[in-house]
Amino acid sequence: MKNSICALIFFSILSLTISSCNNDDDTNAIESLNGNYTGIFTVVYTNGDTFSNSVTVSFTGGNNYQSSGNSNSFPAGGNGTYEINNSTMTFNDINIWTADFDWNLILSGVYTYTINGDALSISANKNNVGFYSYELMKD
Repeated sequence: MKNSICALIFFSILSLTISSCNNDDDTNAIESLNGNYTGIFTVVYTNGDTFSNSVTVSFTGGNNYQSSGNSNSFPAGGNGTYEINNSTMTFNDINIWTADFDWNLILSGVYTYTINGDALSISANKNNVGFYSYELMKD
């Protein structure tokens, strides 16, 4: 009985300790992203075709983002929420889209990212279709 109580207390404390841990680096990265970024979006398709355009991506409190789109959908844009986990960003777009273009042009899904001062690079090799990258500078 005494061992059972001690085991219960031990596992309760262990559970509380583990559940109270968070990744402060991810939280700090999200907070430091807040603001507007401008730069170039580029897609390089597997057949070698390359398209680039200017883009603006804004990050606001509550893990919200908004990406500008262009009339030719390079990029298409997107907005919703995002999460950071280690070296990846996951964008969850909330829009309804037509089916007449490459949906990988929407800022949505999992991307790797790097931050160097005010420079933010976001990129992904998506669905064996192409390499999609955003090279941005904080305004």
